[in-house]
Amino acid sequence: MPKTAPPTSLPSAATPAPRAGRRLIWLLGPALVAGVAYLDPGNVAANMTAGAAFGYLLVWVVVLGNLMAWLIQYLSAKLGIVTGRSLPEVLGDRIRSRWGRRAYWLQAELVAMATDVAEVIGGAVALNLLFGIPLLWGGVITGVVSMIVLSVQTRRGARAFETVVITMLIVIVIGFCAGIVASPPDAAATVGGLVPQFAGTESVLLAASILGATVMPHAIYAHSSLVRDRFPLPASGPAEAVPASASAPEASPAPTATDGRERRLLRATRWDVTIALLIAGSVNLVMLLLAASSLAGVPGTDSLEGAYAALHDGLGPVIATLFAVGLLASGLASTSVGAYAGSEIMSGLLRIRVPLLTRRLVTLVPALVILGLGIDPTLALVLSQVVLSFGIPFALVPLVWLTARRDVLGAFRNRILTTAGGIAASVFLVTLNVVLIWLTVTGG
Repeated sequence: MPKTAPPTSLPSAATPAPRAGRRLIWLLGPALVAGVAYLDPGNVAANMTAGAAFGYLLVWVVVLGNLMAWLIQYLSAKLGIVTGRSLPEVLGDRIRSRWGRRAYWLQAELVAMATDVAEVIGGAVALNLLFGIPLLWGGVITGVVSMIVLSVQTRRGARAFETVVITMLIVIVIGFCAGIVASPPDAAATVGGLVPQFAGTESVLLAASILGATVMPHAIYAHSSLVRDRFPLPASGPAEAVPASASAPEASPAPTATDGRERRLLRATRWDVTIALLIAGSVNLVMLLLAASSLAGVPGTDSLEGAYAALHDGLGPVIATLFAVGLLASGLASTSVGAYAGSEIMSGLLRIRVPLLTRRLVTLVPALVILGLGIDPTLALVLSQVVLSFGIPFALVPLVWLTARRDVLGAFRNRILTTAGGIAASVFLVTLNVVLIWLTVTGG
């Protein structure tokens, strides 16, 4: 009698005995959702402003940021898959002091709020460009639609939420990439932009803004949570979180490597992250190149409204409309992911579970206040990305440290080269932020 193949530990939604390609496709998704955070309106403002103001100078920042983002998002997903817990949950268990957890939550919460500001404002600007809706009401509409999208997560589950967000991702790609077909960039200048260089304080500010929009703290928190929700550990899972009351976290049970479940999921995750970051990185680069090739030297193109007007006059109404539609999809999708991340941050660090839709309503307020006060939306977008860049070390350093520990990931802990890459990325980002502060304070 032939032997029966052992049952797989993957979720039962996979069809019986699927072919490898179909099984791999079913496993894709969490990184694509997290990757939407890399295409939020803050990215649009930072990349378009950088291209319009400095041409191809900061191409290297976009490319470098995307390479670092690949490693960072993979480590976040690995932590969630192997431990069955999100990064905020693991940190909440390991930070012993109640005040320490609160302080850590506060900085993470400020980052999440800055994210919301960027995304709601971007959606409001897009509605204003497309339909002439006042910015304040556009912000309200963006918030309401994002609550509808989030209700899919709470009522239909992770897979349905992924489907909605990935559909918006397709719209974003088409909207932001259409212009590059009509106005191809200078190939030689693009290659020249790969050489690391700055041109004064403003270029450093924009570089930090681009990196804050590319290596996003809330995407790091969210990705570990997304894979946890999508691939929950079986009842006899290989890893257990360290109890908050444990006196020696190093003594906690380590994951075992006996089950091939983690290896299959990690292999699929590498593909998932590669596809997601290839899409996000390409779109970000296209936005900068489009601004460099079509908007450089055009007055007013340092704002989203000015960029839209310049695209309308230079490349035609179709390209401009597609850009605005992409901006709207960007705001709606990314604000939903941002609210999801913010909810996980609060739950994991403070052990307070606020309903996702309630949290969305509360965090909508700062963006609406900014819109109501008439603050320049593009300036608010760029500065919000700088705030995000300052939150990167607080998410990245613990992530690299945790994923390098045997007592956390066991046999799946980082290899030496992986840890070295994470440390190098952390040092680079922290150094850039220190230089930014110095130049801003001294006016250098």
